[in-house]
Amino acid sequence: EVQLVESGGGLVQAGGSLRLSCAASGFTFDEHAVGWYRQAPGKEREGVSCIGSSDGSTYYADSVKGRFTISRDNTKNTVYLQMNSLKPEDEAVYYCAAPVGFSENGCYRSEVDYWGQGTQVTVSS
Repeated sequence: EVQLVESGGGLVQAGGSLRLSCAASGFTFDEHAVGWYRQAPGKEREGVSCIGSSDGSTYYADSVKGRFTISRDNTKNTVYLQMNSLKPEDEAVYYCAAPVGFSENGCYRSEVDYWGQGTQVTVSS
């Protein structure tokens, strides 16, 4: 059974930082690209950042470039999202996803088979 378990969300002031983690199990983690999506109330789920299986390739949405960093530890089957300089518009439920397809143009939601349960990120202004 595939499981993606997110952690690290919470309440932070604007300008602050959070680090999200997603522990994966039930599939060969190091053979698949994985990613982070988010969904704010009344909005569609959007791809925030994706990372290749082992080549270090990444994608970032324009709205988070320079502030968020995605990384993965294949020895721990875990993907991380370091979020710095958080803004109120970053407030959303953040979801881990696998596998993902992505290019320089974005993370492709249609290719996702599994989602985590989501973790809430709240940014106070």
